[in-house]
Amino acid sequence: MMTEATKARFAREVAKYPADQKQSAVMACLSIVQQEEGWVSAENEAIIADYLGMPQIAVHEVTTFYNMYNQQPTGKYKLNVCTNLPCQLRDGYKALHHLESKLGIKMGETTPDGMFTLQQSECLGACADSPVMLVNDRCMCSFMTNDKLDELVDGLRAAEGQE
Repeated sequence: MMTEATKARFAREVAKYPADQKQSAVMACLSIVQQEEGWVSAENEAIIADYLGMPQIAVHEVTTFYNMYNQQPTGKYKLNVCTNLPCQLRDGYKALHHLESKLGIKMGETTPDGMFTLQQSECLGACADSPVMLVNDRCMCSFMTNDKLDELVDGLRAAEGQE
């Protein structure tokens, strides 16, 4: 169920568009749900669809098109490694495989302690800095050698007291 605070946040986003174009707020509403819940469930997609007066499948299409929307619970740190062709040519897959080995999980999985989720990503727009990755959909990391990847993961673990 949607709280009154969430409804108020939705209303602020919808107000930015003409009344007959309130569906334009779908991405903002998905972001709000993800901020509050950590992921976007099918139930939340239905709530957003109802609120915006659009088919649920249309909301689901947006959720599944962008990898910034989590469709299942993720770890505290979501690591998205770019594996688009330019990054592949500059060790993007090597970075992904190094993290799989270091974390003991495969791409798309979450560590048993719930700390890390590892995902591949399409173009992050920093091909010249590859391999690149995005941490929690907010922090871009460039030139991610194995040493830099180890430093990142070890630093996050240390920050959580899990050295």
